[in-house]
This record gives sequence, structure tokens and C-alpha cells, in this order.
Amino acid sequence: MFNSDPFSEEPSADRPAPDDRSHRPDPSTNSTKSTQPDQPGQPVDVPNEAPEARAHATPWHAARTAAARAAQPLPSVVRPLGEALGQALAEPLAALTDLPSFDTSAMDGWAVAGPGPWRLPSEDATPEGPGTGTAAGILAGHAEAAPLSDGDAVRIATGARVPPGATAVLRSEHGKVRGEGRELYASRHITQGQDIRPRGQECRRGDALLPAGALVTPVVLGLAAAAGYDELTVTSRPRVEVLVLGDELLRAGLPHDGRIRDALGPLLGPWLRALGAEVLATRHVGDDPEALHTAVSASTADVVVTTGGTAAGPVDHVHPTLRRLGAEQLVDGVEVRPGHPMLLARLTPGRYLVGLPGNPLAAVSGLLTLAEPLLRTLSARPAPPPYRARLTEAVQGHPVDTRLIPVVYQHGDRARPLRFHGPAMLRGIAAADALAVVPPGGADQGAEAEILDLPWTADGIGISADTTTGTGGAP
Repeated sequence: MFNSDPFSEEPSADRPAPDDRSHRPDPSTNSTKSTQPDQPGQPVDVPNEAPEARAHATPWHAARTAAARAAQPLPSVVRPLGEALGQALAEPLAALTDLPSFDTSAMDGWAVAGPGPWRLPSEDATPEGPGTGTAAGILAGHAEAAPLSDGDAVRIATGARVPPGATAVLRSEHGKVRGEGRELYASRHITQGQDIRPRGQECRRGDALLPAGALVTPVVLGLAAAAGYDELTVTSRPRVEVLVLGDELLRAGLPHDGRIRDALGPLLGPWLRALGAEVLATRHVGDDPEALHTAVSASTADVVVTTGGTAAGPVDHVHPTLRRLGAEQLVDGVEVRPGHPMLLARLTPGRYLVGLPGNPLAAVSGLLTLAEPLLRTLSARPAPPPYRARLTEAVQGHPVDTRLIPVVYQHGDRARPLRFHGPAMLRGIAAADALAVVPPGGADQGAEAEILDLPWTADGIGISADTTTGTGGAP
């Protein structure tokens, strides 16, 4: 007989837990489909949890805080500009030069000295009109030109060094050459310093451009290069190894004979890189306690991420492995749906294991709850500012647990809950902009909910193809 609690994802005596990979119903039974609601605000019908599982579960916000406080930032390292994207500055970025480093023309036209009309050098003069000339004049990247005397003018290109004595730049479209090509007239009034970028306009040498901890974005790379840097001192990337557990997982082809495709192997590497990690490998490990023990103990990663095997079933080997290794359990179960049986452990000082549930959306919940705060601290990346949005419809909640629901943004400040948010489903989050944090008891239509942006919508940095896959399980 099924338990009447419609919110829990832990096993009862009669029914497997949809949020625990180790209790595996045959995929042909499609057990999650029968419990998935048609409306996005309704919870998946899942059985009640065991009392002992509830006893040590950590509230969701407290679990995120514990993960963020579990570590210290990694040491700093010097990287070439091309390798620093997505890392955090380990020291302030100070300008190594004035920007610009000399007076620069902001427009194509003529550098002029004093009031007009102006005399043009004979080699720059033609009678055809504005913007023409037989000589290129002063071009960007050339050494300083000869000084201009009062009443002189010379053609100049955008970005070129303004010659000494110049008082303004007359744009090409605002000037006309007359008098047999020797005189330049302005079609409108120009002011002192017009269209000249003076030396040091943006910054002076030694000015603080960005503080330590700032995220290195593509624009930061450009600023650093302009300010004279060839390399940056950044906090090291956390090294992560992913262990995908389960004999039932296929890495190619269609599901067959009770076996299913591995969805988390392709998902986790790019997601972790978007969180600032260096993914050393994504390996598949079968349901073998010795193989798991060997893989975890031999790993040189700062963080080992496992999928599945975090409950107490016959092939759930994560907890026994942690006990065998003498690991310190920091979080053992979280009051969140989906993803209750996630965990965080300290393997040795400075090394951690994040145990994700095996169901895909439950694993995503674990990434956002435990992996993201831990990796943020290790990499010293700044925490995203809190953000809230109003829900376009009511979302039913769990009596005790927080729920994470995929949403899409509407009209900027509103979030619409999506369907297909069962623990085994990725269809909803694949179309989502973010996850809404629904407190215990649910949220009414129009209520404000905390929003967790997905890393590619928040930073858009660090997502690339995973070329570090390994073996260890069945193909």
C-alpha cells in the first residue's frame, strides 16, 4: 500500500523512491510518468520518507550555507590572459599605463590648430571636397607627427596620435577643402579639445580598475590587455572529477533490456566548468563497492562529484565508502525536492565529495544546493546578487521541504513555472531560464520567489565541450 504523503521522494516498504537511482524500477514500467502532474504547480505524487532519513536532513538554505563555508579559496596562480577567463582575480587590477597613453583622435578627419580656416600641407590637398586627399595623413600606430602651428591642419585617422599643437579634430563630414585644395573650412562650430581623447581620460597609471575577487569576463580580459597586462594573478580553478555510478547506464544508443541512457555524464562536465571548475575527467563506475572506493581514494581532484548511490539500498555504496575512508560528513540529506538524498563530505583537508542523486533533475538540484556554493568558495568567485521574481501562478509546496521549480522569465520581473519537473525529468529545465525556490507550504500566484539563475544565463562563461571522459563502467 502506498503512503498517502504526495510530496516525499524517499522509499516506502512497497514502492521504489523516484529520487534514488539505486532503487531502480524497470524503465519499461515508466513509473515516473504515472505520477507526473499535468499542471506545473502540482507536486509529483511520491511516497513518504523514512523517519530516520528525515532526522539528519539539513534545511535547504542551511545546506547551501554549510557548503559555502566548508572550504577556503584555493591558492592563486598566474595565468596568460587567454587562460584566465571565468576565474576570479586574486589581487586588484591596477593600470600599468595611462589610458589612453597619449592624446588620441576619436574620429577620422583633420587635426587642427587654433581657429579656422586652416592651411593644409600641399600633399594633403585636393579640390574635390570633404574627406578626400592624396595622402593618408597621420595613421594609428605611427610615431608622433610633427607639431602643428596655429592655423595648420593635417588629415588624421581614428586612433592616431594627435600631433603637438592640435586643439581639436574636425570630423571628415564637417569639413570642406577649398582654395585650390589648400584651405580647410568647418561647416559647424568646433570647440577646444573636440573629438580628442586626452591622455589618461579613462585611467592614470596605478589607478585601481577592479578589486580582488572580480570575475574575469571577456571584457575584463580586454581591459587588462589595454592596461598593459599579458597575464593575470587569479585564484586557481577547483579540480573536479565526476564519477557516474550505475550498471544500468548506457553511453550510446537507445534504452534496451532494462538499461537506460546516461544523461548526467554529458550534463555535469559543462555545468561544472560553467561554475568555474576544471573538470579532470568524467568516468563511469559500475555498482561495485571496491571500484568506487578505488576511484575516490585514487582521485587527485579537489572535489569528487558522484551520481547516484547516496541512499541505503543494496547497491548504494557512497555512504559505506565514505565511512571506510574516514570522511567527515558535512551534509547528509537536504530538505529539498527534488534531490533529498544529496550529501557533502570532507575526504581529507582540502578535498571534498559531493554526492548527487541519480535522477537528472534531482542531480541538478544537488549541483545548485551543494556543488555551486562549494566551488564558488574554492574559486573565490563572487556570489550572485539575490534576485526575486513574482510567480505567474500558484505552486503547491511540500509541508516541510523547499521545492526547486524550473521557470521562464516573463516581462522581466515575473517567472512562469514549467511542467515536466519530476526528479527524473530534464525537459522542464532544458527550457528554463532559472529555478524558483518555493518555500515549505507553497507559494500563491503573484508571490515573490527567490530565483536561482542557471550558470549560462548568469555568467555565460566557461561552457565548452568535455574532452575528459574515462572508463570504468559498461559501455
